[in-house]
Amino acid sequence: MSLLRRLEEKKGDFALPAAQGQPQPAAAETSAKPVVTDALSKAKERIRNLTIASLNDVKDPTDQLIREKLEELIQTEGSEIPRGERGRIVDEILNDITGYGPLESVLADPAITEVMVNGPQNIFLEANGRLRPADFVFRNQEHLMTIIDRIVSSVGRHVDEASPMVDARLRDGSRVNVILPPLSLVGPVLTIRKFSKIPFTAGKLVEFGSISPKMVAFLEACVRGRLNIIVSGGTGSGKTTLLNVLSSFIPEDERIITIEDAAEIQLNQEHVISLESRPANTEGRGQVSIRDLVRNALRMRPDRIIVGEVRSAEALDMLQAMNTGHDGSLTTTHANTPRDTIARVETMVMMAGMELPLLAIRSQIASAVDVIVQQSRLRDGSRRVTNITEITGMEGDVVSMQDIFVFETQGQLDEHGRFRGRYKATGIRPQCLEKIRNNGVAIHEDWFT
Repeated sequence: MSLLRRLEEKKGDFALPAAQGQPQPAAAETSAKPVVTDALSKAKERIRNLTIASLNDVKDPTDQLIREKLEELIQTEGSEIPRGERGRIVDEILNDITGYGPLESVLADPAITEVMVNGPQNIFLEANGRLRPADFVFRNQEHLMTIIDRIVSSVGRHVDEASPMVDARLRDGSRVNVILPPLSLVGPVLTIRKFSKIPFTAGKLVEFGSISPKMVAFLEACVRGRLNIIVSGGTGSGKTTLLNVLSSFIPEDERIITIEDAAEIQLNQEHVISLESRPANTEGRGQVSIRDLVRNALRMRPDRIIVGEVRSAEALDMLQAMNTGHDGSLTTTHANTPRDTIARVETMVMMAGMELPLLAIRSQIASAVDVIVQQSRLRDGSRRVTNITEITGMEGDVVSMQDIFVFETQGQLDEHGRFRGRYKATGIRPQCLEKIRNNGVAIHEDWFT
């Protein structure tokens, strides 16, 4: 067995690379792609191949042994490599042999939240809500495919031309999506959404300006008071982060069941059962959907059901759960406004194939859902809670709702390039306060003034 194959089998985990002990580049560093001469490129490839060949007979080479061999070969075979660059080149080749190649540094950088690889030469990073080009490239498509195989195989998945898409949760919580040619016309596409090791708290969201203290206090009362809440927003707007924060308000003595496609909810309560859906295998069998898990969760004596995201027929089962004694349920969905959220849920319920009248669906929504929290990602890259909206019932055949809190933007940028704006209570006293009080949770009237 070759050295590379043994190292890949040994890796077995997508742990963020901290073993090097060297500072990682900051997110704001230059975005220009590095200029690499042909001579330097050929020298790196030659030294890499010589290192692998020289260690093929070693059963379990350590990183330190590989590094020592690299340093030795750079001294004897790397005359084209400038002395000041040799340390960096050793790190690059070591990462390429034992880890995730040029991705190592960005995976270790906590400021970078998303990595988007659009083929071997076109790579973008997201930091602080903004996209920028990466300062590295892959050698070629084969190099990128090697790294992709290493990533997906570490979690027991496989991707190739016969099965060109994979969506996986890695062991550190990061989410990975891969799509290959012929489905992708730009080459292999790899998207990694990194997951914070330390969950965001309500205090952090207030510090970032994503929400106001009064809004946090009200939402905490809603969760403790067992209101049913939908967090809505666009892709990358921070719905799951906010859902994590809301879930942290659930009392310790309740049995919580979380249901997700890829487990992202991080709860510190003691009594938590995490369920994860399963895609069909290569033969098209063995699929377990979110809907199946929601139905099964109802038989597990839950106090709270948290669905990471409803996007299909499981919306009907979620509404049924909310309407049959499972108060305090939480979920997220994709929508641009609170009113759009109602329309989205209606459409998803229709996907269940029950052929329910629209008025019956809207009555179910009005009865089941108490509060919609709208999360938005603004053009300046900031993520904010723009509406906290209460559903008050039905007026004729329309679901009625009222804003309790809103974020008002002035359309101007401050000195940091962020939109000026303020969080404002509309002055409306929510109708749900009685239900919150009946569940033994204190209410402060100054929240709404």
